[in-house]
Amino acid sequence: MIYFKRFHIIILLMPFSQFGLAPFFSKSLAHFDYAQPTPIQSAAIPAILKDHDVLGIAKTGSGKTAAFVLPILQQLEEAQISQHRDPTVLVLVPTRELADQVTQVFREFLPSLTAGVSCVAVYGGVSINTQMQALRRVDVLVATPGRLLDLLDKNAVRLTSVQTLVLDEADKILSLGFQDEVDQLLRLLPVKRQNLLFSATLSEDVSAMQRLILNDPVVLQIDEVGESLEQIHQEGYFVTEERKGVLLRYLIKHEQLQQVLVFVSSHQKADNVAAKLLKNKINACAIHSKMGQNVRRDALKKFKDGRVAVLVSTDLLARGIDIDCLSYVINFELPRSPKDYIHRIGRTGRAGASGAAISLITPGEVHHFNVIQKKMGQRVLMVQSDGLDLRGY
Repeated sequence: MIYFKRFHIIILLMPFSQFGLAPFFSKSLAHFDYAQPTPIQSAAIPAILKDHDVLGIAKTGSGKTAAFVLPILQQLEEAQISQHRDPTVLVLVPTRELADQVTQVFREFLPSLTAGVSCVAVYGGVSINTQMQALRRVDVLVATPGRLLDLLDKNAVRLTSVQTLVLDEADKILSLGFQDEVDQLLRLLPVKRQNLLFSATLSEDVSAMQRLILNDPVVLQIDEVGESLEQIHQEGYFVTEERKGVLLRYLIKHEQLQQVLVFVSSHQKADNVAAKLLKNKINACAIHSKMGQNVRRDALKKFKDGRVAVLVSTDLLARGIDIDCLSYVINFELPRSPKDYIHRIGRTGRAGASGAAISLITPGEVHHFNVIQKKMGQRVLMVQSDGLDLRGY
């Protein structure tokens, strides 16, 4: 087993071509602002091109998607594999949003190829009939486990030609309860295949999964948590539960915050907080798993485009969804674990940019927030909200 840790210290400034990536990607890399490889890309691309199984552990927003998309497409181009009846590459993801994002990255680089490779995403919440039509010819299939099993039951797709399996955000796949579905899918795949497992954390479940599916893997652990958090200014406000809503509105209006991602613990709370922001003339919308796929996609697009200033979300968005230039994350309610806190605030302060994370802490959450700070190894600046004039907000 090969183990890389902080591999990027040596190779971060080297170009993509130094890692075995073909020249035909150069135009697309430049067009989509891939100036230099991230640490996980620097470590994963050559390992995948050498047909190794790979376990990649790196934080959200570290470039894990391109780390497997680019070498997979190069392998398909070199093999001149295209327009198969059944997929040769299967990418399993935990959410609909991540399926769309991974598919988008694949499609960004498809024009670089001559082989005419096709990529299709399938997930719940939309018509299965439309997806069945799209699967008539597919090379790369990006899927959530449940919808893929539905399509297999309808004989809409077969997995007997899969040569590469990717589990993206594997820890999230397992934490959302997809273990049984993944086990069923694994039994339908060819034994001989390349396996790539990417995760933000190396949990016990992920360790068990990698032992099950990976064969003598290259293990890449890129530990950047400390570095990334240094770029994020963190503050906590002591506040009573009753004053949380008005404090949130005060911070957004008084500080004139834009591009604010607000995290709550339930879809009911997301709807409630967004509605009160709108009532107080703050352009906001909610996004959560109880919404239809088209509604969720529209909300996310409006936020990315700047038409909505505040997006109120459950932890659905804490993994895997890229939002460029996100300036602020506000924890209206704290997450359950320190790891989830890091994933949340890691939405800001990316690619060398600064960001801010604000947490609203009730008396009952003080102990939990102290645990979070201890696990981070950082103390957060705490502010008493009692002295703030919240009248009119």
